[in-house]
Order: sequence, then C-alpha cells, then structure tokens
Amino acid sequence: QVQLVESGGGLVQAGVSLRLSCAASGRTFSAYHMAWFRQAPGKEREFVAAITWNYNTDYAESLKGRFTISRDNAKNTVYLQMNSLKPEDTAVYYCAATVDRRTTIMTMRRDYAYWGQGTQVTVSS
Repeated sequence: QVQLVESGGGLVQAGVSLRLSCAASGRTFSAYHMAWFRQAPGKEREFVAAITWNYNTDYAESLKGRFTISRDNAKNTVYLQMNSLKPEDTAVYYCAATVDRRTTIMTMRRDYAYWGQGTQVTVSS
C-alpha cells in the first residue's frame, strides 16, 4: 500500500508561482511512476504532468512551459512547480502513483493505483 500526502496549495494572486509537494510512503519510491492531476469545480479530473521512474516527463499540452514536475527519490517526494498562475488553474490538485517500470508516460486516471487526498489551489485575478 502506498500513501500519498500533498502539500503546498493555497490562495494566491494571478502571476505568482507555487510549488506543490507530494510525499510518498514505501521503500520502492524510485520505481514509482508519479503524476499530478487536477479537478476544477464542475469538471472532470484531468491530467497535468507525470514523471517516470527514469525521469521521463510529460505535460498537458496547455501547461507546457509553465508547469514543471520533478522528483527527489532520496526524499520520496514529487514536486509540481507552477509558474505564472492563472485563475483557470484553480482546482484541487491530486498526486497519483503506480509501480510501473514502463518508460512511456501514462496520462489516464485508470493507470494509477494510488491517490492522495488533494490540495486546493485557488488563483485570484
């Protein structure tokens, strides 16, 4: 069983940066395929970014250039750096994980076995 705990959300003004963290339990974090999804009010949960065990990354097309996903295996933590935030980035951000040694990015919710509780990000205009 893998437990994920997100942190770093909050209320910010448009244009600023925010970094989310997701701490994972387990001794095989380096083998986890990690991702961030988000869900805005009244909308479906959508893919944001993912990073494989060997540090391949990919992003939702609309977020490329503003968001960066990274991982620190020594700290069992994955990060999401979000720059130039916009009101439309307002959502609950969820961390997701699965143990998978594939090197291709997985972008579907069903690909991930473990989920955190989410952290709220609210961007005011």
